[in-house]
Amino acid sequence: MIVSPLDYRYGREEVRAIFSEESNLAHILEVEAALAEAEAEAGIIARKDAAEIARCANTNLVKIEEVKRVEAEIGHNVMAVVKVLNSVCGESGKVVHLGATSNDITDTATALQFKKFYPLLIDDLFKLGDSLYSLSKKHLHTVMIGRTHGQHALPITFGLKMAVYLAEISRHISRVEESKKRVLVGKFMGAVGTGAALGKDSIKVQSILMRDLGISFEEGPTQIVDRDRFVEYVSIIANIATSLEKFATEIRNLQRPEIGEVQEPFNETRQVGSSTMAQKVNPVVSENIVSLARIIRGFLVPMHESAVLWHERDLTNSASERFIIPYVSILIDDILNKMTTVFDGLKVNSEVMLKNVMNDDLALGEAYLMALVNKGFGRQEAHEIVRKASMVVREKGGDLRDRIEESTGEKMVKLSALDYTGNAVEITEGIIRKYEEMRERYRTYR
Repeated sequence: MIVSPLDYRYGREEVRAIFSEESNLAHILEVEAALAEAEAEAGIIARKDAAEIARCANTNLVKIEEVKRVEAEIGHNVMAVVKVLNSVCGESGKVVHLGATSNDITDTATALQFKKFYPLLIDDLFKLGDSLYSLSKKHLHTVMIGRTHGQHALPITFGLKMAVYLAEISRHISRVEESKKRVLVGKFMGAVGTGAALGKDSIKVQSILMRDLGISFEEGPTQIVDRDRFVEYVSIIANIATSLEKFATEIRNLQRPEIGEVQEPFNETRQVGSSTMAQKVNPVVSENIVSLARIIRGFLVPMHESAVLWHERDLTNSASERFIIPYVSILIDDILNKMTTVFDGLKVNSEVMLKNVMNDDLALGEAYLMALVNKGFGRQEAHEIVRKASMVVREKGGDLRDRIEESTGEKMVKLSALDYTGNAVEITEGIIRKYEEMRERYRTYR
């Protein structure tokens, strides 16, 4: 019986596979095999025993059903794996898990899962970045109204709006890449982090083990890898999710009929907007992104609490992390790809944008304020003149310039929103160039 929506509704198969039950067992076995080989290289166990353990440490021989059966008997998940692996290794089984504690294996296995997921996460971010990059370039000069407090403020460009999002995604790429050195970390220092079981050899084995697995080791271990690392990972994921919710919320707002400036992709030949209101075109993908982003952020608190353990460790983090790590990873990949789909197929109604900004003379309030200052009025005096003129326009209608002229007796040049976008183009071009440089570095890195 399937219960979790991750199993039937959300997430890509390749990401679910990384964090699946089967994958978790496979990574645990990978660590056990690598540990045996590291101990053989360090001269602690025979190479033939290490080779046999490595041969047997796979899910074809260590079957998940048998591991579950043993766990039901003994009540310990890692020891169940060790027992089954021991049984299929024959005489070599006597040195399986030598000198290790459970979290040496499970935390290192989790690091391997992170290691597989990180490239996918960075690729997801670049795919979204590429989409925003294209929109920024295409709409470099597309003028629209900027809004603050949900009200018309000043003219901007749609290219700038997209470039602001692109800059944010660029920072997330940097955060993810930079965090790898702190998150891709395992350990082999035993029960309380001292490595006492193998004495001085523990340090050598740990070095070989993590080298072979391609990850770093915990420099200050307890019985576990320190959970500030997991907190950082989940925090970065939640930060990305927050950005995606912000983007999706903007799409939803701009798609409202009374605004009508953009529309997320909608297959008009067959897509259904409502079960009863057949005419509707709802921003359902953007709404889904918002919903799932909130689920991701909801894991922040339990992840922080899972870092507060008694002494060298307890088990209060174990159950919650079984939810937290897979869920935030699978869901962030899901909504990153959905957000890219939205921006790739975004319908941009530039004519409506132009109409909305050109039909609101009040959006040039700041421009007229500065024009008055240039005529010799004090800044505060000019502000009050424009404020009062705007209130008259709101009450009685008319043109803001005309009302200012009536108030001051000054002849004012009629201004246009098309000429009052400030440095929008230059700012957008700067962000575009910076992203191009980052893209080139990433290609070299890859």
